[in-house]
Amino acid sequence: MKIYIADDEKNIRDIICSFLKSSGYDVLSFDNGDSLVSAFQTNPADMVILDVMMPGTDGISICHSIRQKSNVPIVIVSAKDTELDRITGITMGADDYLIKPFAPMELVVRVNSIFRRMSFNAATTNILNFGNITIDIALRTCSYSGHKLDLTPTEFVFMAYMFEHSDKAVSRDELLKNVWKFDYDVDTKACDDLIRRLRKKLVKTSVRIVSVWGYGFKLETEE
Repeated sequence: MKIYIADDEKNIRDIICSFLKSSGYDVLSFDNGDSLVSAFQTNPADMVILDVMMPGTDGISICHSIRQKSNVPIVIVSAKDTELDRITGITMGADDYLIKPFAPMELVVRVNSIFRRMSFNAATTNILNFGNITIDIALRTCSYSGHKLDLTPTEFVFMAYMFEHSDKAVSRDELLKNVWKFDYDVDTKACDDLIRRLRKKLVKTSVRIVSVWGYGFKLETEE
């Protein structure tokens, strides 16, 4: 897997690159987001890791720009740790948001987790249907009434998991364990942020993600 990293702090780039390369990834680093975007347009990576505050275009804007053209997984790393900053990053299409300073191995764990989601394989069937949405696990596509529904890797796995368990409500803890696949506690707001983004994408479909107060979520259809 090829990973692009953009961070204006050389020591951070070097540390991240070292740990990811030791974990078997092909890594290329840039000191600004604009250079990363230029390289991505010529030779797309399998994942992008972006700092927020960089010379030139900021990381959030870079994330938004890439997300308009690609569903590549994006991780934001930032010293900005307010809830608004995190929500903004997720809303702009990031799959994860990591606050500096962080342990390099924590980033590796999160990168591994995202790639595990991408290799998700349904146990029963390659085709999942609910309402007017069809998910093809093998082709990793999602469509409604003949129209393509663009999903990020995390959104795709979330939807597939919910489709497989469409006969019941699914708890936040179950989603964090089976979709995010973290081996440690994570902020449940990561789940809420993703659902907020998905609900906007599902507006034109007949499928709705309904909150089950104090528990989690379930799928319903709306004609």
